[in-house]
This record gives sequence, structure tokens and C-alpha cells, in this order.
Amino acid sequence: MSLSEKNIENLLHTIRNTFRVRKNQDPLYIELANNLDRISAPQHQIIFGRRGSGKSCLMIHYLNQAQHKGVFPVYILADEYKKLTYPDILIRLLIHIDEELLSAQPFLQRHLNRKSPLRKSIKILRNLLNSPGTADVTEDIERSSAVAVEAEIPNPMGTAKATRGTKKSQGRTSRFKEKKLEALERQLHDHKRAIEFAINNINSDRACILLDDFYLLPRSWHPDVVDYLHRLVRDTDIYLKIATIRHRTTLSRNHPHTIGVELFQDVEEINLDRTLDDLETTQGYLAQMLNTMGEGCNLDKVTETHFNPNALQELTLASGGVPRDFLNIFVNSVEAALAEQYDRWLTPKWVWKGAGRLTYQTKLKNLREDEDEATPGLERVFVDLLRFCLTEKKKTAFLISQDESQQRPMEHEIIQQLMDMKLIHVIEPDTSAASGRSGRYEAYTLDFSLFMEPRRRNIQIVEFWIRGEDSHRKGVRESPVYPLDRVYEAFNGTDKVTPENILEATEQEQKTEMNPEPRQVELFQ
Repeated sequence: MSLSEKNIENLLHTIRNTFRVRKNQDPLYIELANNLDRISAPQHQIIFGRRGSGKSCLMIHYLNQAQHKGVFPVYILADEYKKLTYPDILIRLLIHIDEELLSAQPFLQRHLNRKSPLRKSIKILRNLLNSPGTADVTEDIERSSAVAVEAEIPNPMGTAKATRGTKKSQGRTSRFKEKKLEALERQLHDHKRAIEFAINNINSDRACILLDDFYLLPRSWHPDVVDYLHRLVRDTDIYLKIATIRHRTTLSRNHPHTIGVELFQDVEEINLDRTLDDLETTQGYLAQMLNTMGEGCNLDKVTETHFNPNALQELTLASGGVPRDFLNIFVNSVEAALAEQYDRWLTPKWVWKGAGRLTYQTKLKNLREDEDEATPGLERVFVDLLRFCLTEKKKTAFLISQDESQQRPMEHEIIQQLMDMKLIHVIEPDTSAASGRSGRYEAYTLDFSLFMEPRRRNIQIVEFWIRGEDSHRKGVRESPVYPLDRVYEAFNGTDKVTPENILEATEQEQKTEMNPEPRQVELFQ
């Protein structure tokens, strides 16, 4: 048993090869929760999971397995179309679907039948896509309105009032965008007929659309895109499978009328997220994943033979329960130990040294890369949370009032988005608070990379995984309540402070407390 043995080296190599999932390769997929069977079902589905939870791995593995099961898959990576505007995003998705279905047609039929409904659909969509972005059209009917403007004019004799009337006459200007949308709606039945025709002429029982990283498309258009796609494939033998991040996605809109889909009514949910509120179950799942990968490298129960008794829990905490982060930190931890000539087994010391290489900066980078109009506000809220926990309260956990969450749903949604970005983690979805505070609360912890490496000794780490005699999690009920009105103020504010600024200041404060400067002595001549 040694971290330097050949089999561990092979395991690290195997894990490194799984870091990036590509369509042209079949990824190493570990089936632990029956998700492969679920995604294979003839159902419309939304697959939820944070970055690194295995969404793309599941979809691409299914992509490579589907055709052997009588299913023709159409894989679309939303990242390719995120820079387009609506409705061009939707048009481009439809072209992608049609062209994939066309490629599946028998050779002679594809080349001889030049007037098939599918070819006609593609031609119509391409013409619509290439239409000018805007074209002003003025209606014959004009509307007039009169506006009276009154102003006070000071003069030597007092104040005089002057009134001026203006008359506005305006014709309605229509953007060509509206024309494209109207065309898409008129053509919906024709496009639907075209894909039904295609499915009946391919050597498959049914088809599915695998739309990956849906959250990368501009969020304001999510309901429109998913609504049209759902209506397009409804009551056909083609099924939607959409992978996305839960709180970075809007599936429906109710104004001026309902647009989109409803979970458990129009689409089924598959949830890949494992969180820290059930640490034991999450730890068991991640350990089983690593042990299964180890078996492929002739390592039996690697989490028992190559981990000391506390290292596995520390690795689970450091990863926030995210599989890819768990594997990344494991690789980095082994490398950190070997770099310092230690090869006995993995200990918490090496786990946190390894986690230091996968810092909060990586997660902030992901937030900034997924930039939309909400990104600056999200970062300001995160800065305020850091200030609240590390500077004001000096505790790593905080509570959110459930009553306040009901009253301020938009602010609560922002907290959920920070959780989906892995910058905070839920540790108790429903708890009471100590010190006579009434009501029910949700409890969260900052991501461990924010205070464990380097370790911030002047901050109280809330050890929520330890339960007292009263069965309550240690320190959770005593955590401070973060008011959601601060979320509103921070999100809409203009604070230029960055998370890096807060953490650097906290670290500097710690150094000052540990090494106080000697008192200066004034010298008088």
C-alpha cells in the first residue's frame, strides 16, 4: 500500500482522462444511481446538476449507447449558439435537428428525394435565419397625442408661468424579429410533420434531442426556446433531454400568458446533485465512484487502503459533494503528497493542500465566464456574504429565514444561484435557530476553499457534520441570520470590492494578530 505504486499512477491517469467530456469520445461512466436507465426512457426530461456533477458524461455516454437500443440521438451543445439572439437561437437549433435527422436517412432516399418535407423544412429555416435582423414597417394608422408642458420662469417682478403644447404623431414600427417569430409559429405544424416523416424513414424506433448546457443560452429566452421545442416534439416519437443547472434556468414564464414547461407535468426531472446536508450518503456515493474506478486499475477499495480514517470525509467536504471536484482534488492531493516525499497514504493535510489548487478562484472564473446581465450583481452579493461571515460574524455558516424567503423570492433565488455555482453549500434545508429566535431556517456554509487553505484561524468553522447529544448539528442553530434585504442592496449596488479583496484582507488580519508589530517608541532629543 503506497501512493507511489504503479496502480495509483494508473488511477490518476484514468481520472485525468475523464476531466473533459467530448462528443467524439465515450467517457468513463460509472453507473451508481440508475440514471442511465432513466434517461433511456421515452420521456421528456430535464437533467439538473451543478458543474462537474456528471450531466455531460451521462448524456454523451447515452449518446454512444442509444443507437444500439433503437434510438436515434441528436446531440446539441448549447455553447455553440449562446452568442446568437432570439429567435435566431431557436431557428439554428431547429436546423441542427433537421440536418441530423436528414443524415440518418437511407443513402438513396436522402439523395434522390430532393423534395422531402425535411429538406423543405431546412430550406425554409435557412431562409428565415438569413433574413435581415431588422426591417422597419410603418402601419397606415397613426396615433396622435397632445402634451402640455408648464414651466416657471423667474424674473425681477416675480415668477411667470409659460405653457407650451406639443402634438406627437407616430406610426407603429415593427421589428423584423416579430416577423420571424410569426413565421416560426405559422410553420410549427410543417416542421413537426417534417420530423415525423424523418423518424418514420430511419432505422430506429424513436429519436431523442440531447440539448447539453442549456443554461449557457441567455436566460430570458429559456421559456421561449423550451416551449417551442416541446410543442414541436409533443405526441411524436422524439423526446427532449435537456441538461442544465437548476437555478441558472427558467423553464416557464406566466406573463402575459404561460410559456414554457412545468416539471412533473410536461417533463420529468433527473437530479444529479449530491449535497452536504446528507454528508454520509454523499460521502458513500463518492467513495463508491472512486472505488469502482480503482477496481479498473487493480485497486480494491482504494478509499480504505490508501486513505487514513479522516481523509475521505475531508475530501468530501472539500469537494462540496461534486464528483468532478472530488476526483480533481484527489489527484491534486496525491501529487501534493508525493511532491514532498510522502507516500504512505492520504491524510487531511494533503487533501487541503490538494484542494488549495482547486480554489474558489476557479469557481469565480466559471461565474464570470457564464456572464449575463446578472453576473455583476451575483458577485456583489457573494462579496457581501463573505463580508458578513468572515469579517462581521467570523463564522463559516449562516442562516436564511424561510419566512423571508417566501416574502423575497427573487433575493432567495440569488442565494440558490450562488449555491449552484458551488460558492456556498446547503447543510440543513430546514432547522430552528438558537437564542430564542423563532421561525424555521435554511442553513448554508461557505465553500471550504474559502477558509481552509490557507486556514483562517480567527474564523470559527461550523462543524455541521458533528451531532450533539440533542441530535442537532454542531454550531448550525447558533449561526447568524443573513437578512435578504442585504441581497437586494448588494445586487443593485455599485460596490467595486471583489471576493479576492475580502479574502486578502481577512488573511492579512490573521497575520497581524499572529505577528503584531512592536510598539513604536518615540525618541525625544
